[in-house]
Amino acid sequence: MTRSLQAVAYCRPSVLESAADGQRLGLETSRGATPSGVEDHPRFFAGFLTSPQVASAGLLAVADVAAARYYQRQLRASLDPVVTGNGDRLRFESFSGCCGVYARLDVLEAGLDGGEVGHGTTNVDVNNPLREALSRIGADDPLHLRVGPEELAVTTLDGPVVEKKVPLPDRWLRGFAEAQVMAAGFDLRAELPAAEAVRFLRALPRGGARGASGGPRWVVPSGGGLRPTTRAVPGAVCLPGPERLVALQRVLRFATALRVYGPPVTGGAVATASAWEAVLPGMRLTLTLSPDASRGFSGEGGVLDALATDEAAEDAELIAVLLAWEPRVDVADLAAASGLARDRVRAALIRLGTSGRVGYDTAEAAYFHRELPYDAERVERHNPRLRSARALVAAGAVALDGALGTVTAEDGHVHRVRDEAGVLNCSCAWWAKYRGGRGPCKHALAVRMVRRGVAPAERDMARVDGGAR
Repeated sequence: MTRSLQAVAYCRPSVLESAADGQRLGLETSRGATPSGVEDHPRFFAGFLTSPQVASAGLLAVADVAAARYYQRQLRASLDPVVTGNGDRLRFESFSGCCGVYARLDVLEAGLDGGEVGHGTTNVDVNNPLREALSRIGADDPLHLRVGPEELAVTTLDGPVVEKKVPLPDRWLRGFAEAQVMAAGFDLRAELPAAEAVRFLRALPRGGARGASGGPRWVVPSGGGLRPTTRAVPGAVCLPGPERLVALQRVLRFATALRVYGPPVTGGAVATASAWEAVLPGMRLTLTLSPDASRGFSGEGGVLDALATDEAAEDAELIAVLLAWEPRVDVADLAAASGLARDRVRAALIRLGTSGRVGYDTAEAAYFHRELPYDAERVERHNPRLRSARALVAAGAVALDGALGTVTAEDGHVHRVRDEAGVLNCSCAWWAKYRGGRGPCKHALAVRMVRRGVAPAERDMARVDGGAR
């Protein structure tokens, strides 16, 4: 597994302090992107939270996911949450160490009071003493929130005094991208009122020692709630690894509703991802689950088609200029502003997602602009199927004949790739096993590249990277 050490530096630890006008929560920021460029410690907000106890529980839930592994639990995970200021809201995001759970707390305009929200993205320190303090926040405690250093501290600090170095696997970054791609294909499937949400979530199993589910589970809307079903009937939602929803327990008593999102289901028993959103006063907490507890988002391959084209790369450069830290990225508006067709805008947004530059909000069915504070561009370079496909193209291993393409693999075997209604099927073992459920195989990618044309620079890179699997 390819990984690097990520250095995260803060001015001081985040802390919850008592003051004459209530309690003050100072969340310290690390180096991050802003509209004016990269800043060491950007400042996004200083004001009050309208629902302090709810916000504290939601922040703890995001921190729970950041510190958790729901599969192979004996391995450690410790990655600080990411915070984005979008002008009218704050978004706190995290991803589990096993790459299978994505969490996001959206503190909306109604949840904030008395301060303007800035623009930008960075890490935020949530340490153990702070977690303990947040868990003791009372219902009536006024809570002032500061995201970023004190105004005077920005100019007086000699340098960072808190530094963490954490391993950052490529698959963790790929998972961040794949989770957004999957969520973009979800629709609202059910909405449960508070009482039904509590009943349903409290009845879920907590999981065994291994932390893996015993196969896909399904639920279907029934009245005002959800009932289990043994089959993936139309309208059903997959609940893969129900123990992975445990972070929702943090906010359960504050929730006014539970919304469930998933892709269309036409039958069969193939597990799918799903998103579970707790509606809270002035905010939302969303958990997105990969198709299985033992199967992280990083291997789903949903971004590969968009990565395989020169056109998407050029379009992404144009679209990136137009994002402007918007909390809701409208595809139609981007198409009009860029002069690109909507399908090209969507492909460009997927490509931007691979470097952490956009996320997807299922509640608003829209992308949003953020810039992950990691070297995420290496994800594309290190994607094994993409690298292998480029190596096949560079070696001249692809031959086209109408709707059929043949690819001579590294071992000399010839694979046939056929276009069936726009979907490239392959005779290889990968396709036989997954049937497109984890994106295209390297042979289909290579055929698509040759059809669309591959830039010489990419061919040169493929020659250097050749042989990757």
